[in-house]
Amino acid sequence: MDQPTPITTHLNDAQRIDWLRLIRSDNVGPRTFRSLINHFGSARSALERLPELAHRGGATRSQRICSEEDARDEIAASNRLGVALLAPGEAGYPPRLAALDDAPPLLGVRGAPPLLGVRGAPEVLMRPMIGIVGSRNASGAGLKFAGTIARDLGEAGFIIVSGLARGIDQAAHRASLGSGTVAVLAGGHDRIYPPEHEELLAQLLDAGGAAISEMPVGHVPRARDFPRRNRLISGTAVGVVVVEAAHRSGSLITARIAAEQGREVFAVPGSPLDPRAAGTNDLIKQGATLSSREPSGRPMIGSTALTRSP
Repeated sequence: MDQPTPITTHLNDAQRIDWLRLIRSDNVGPRTFRSLINHFGSARSALERLPELAHRGGATRSQRICSEEDARDEIAASNRLGVALLAPGEAGYPPRLAALDDAPPLLGVRGAPPLLGVRGAPEVLMRPMIGIVGSRNASGAGLKFAGTIARDLGEAGFIIVSGLARGIDQAAHRASLGSGTVAVLAGGHDRIYPPEHEELLAQLLDAGGAAISEMPVGHVPRARDFPRRNRLISGTAVGVVVVEAAHRSGSLITARIAAEQGREVFAVPGSPLDPRAAGTNDLIKQGATLSSREPSGRPMIGSTALTRSP
């Protein structure tokens, strides 16, 4: 098939149903989706050719193709939750994420512009973002630093994006409620993980932030969904700050993906005796930009102190 190229479009209702059917069909991921659209010209045409392609590919059983009824049901369920299913190029779809070749063809956005009657500020997803990730079992110092740097980055004009996880993620979200923050979910919008952060998500949305997910409503997050989620955190951002990460931490997966996406990776150093700092110390050895504090106590990104807005 032809090489996939970035897709920028504005969908009508029928096209949105076709796009949703295609991405929810078996063996169709974001890259395959783009290749199919490039080759056949539309999702409707691609759907018509899927059985033939599966047969030519040696499939021994019929491929499940998402039905129009299932797609309409998902859109209705999303709408009831205040979730808009947006395509790259539509208002509310993060522009940096849209430029990636594995960007979700349809992104479930809560707190987006009122395309499907949702609430929230549309500009939050269109502004420059910085990702902040780190240990779920964070130290007190790590939580304090994450909150301080999130607050200062917010005052410098950045939206904070993170994964709504325990530890560093929740500290970054809480500290940036006033300036704007985006939660990237591993499951559907009605399957928040961890469950105790449903209240934090509600606060985030009420404060004018947003939540995004590529998963359908009702999808319970599995272990393999979190690395997929991590690529969206880094994909939306201009850079990612890692605050505490042990060896084999999921935050290091985010850092690796960020580097592959051409994002800058920042890491906060820690004690060599603290296993929670082993991963971030290694990132600095591998070339990540140092993130620390100047003598006045103000967080620094590289050699530049973050300045507060007047």
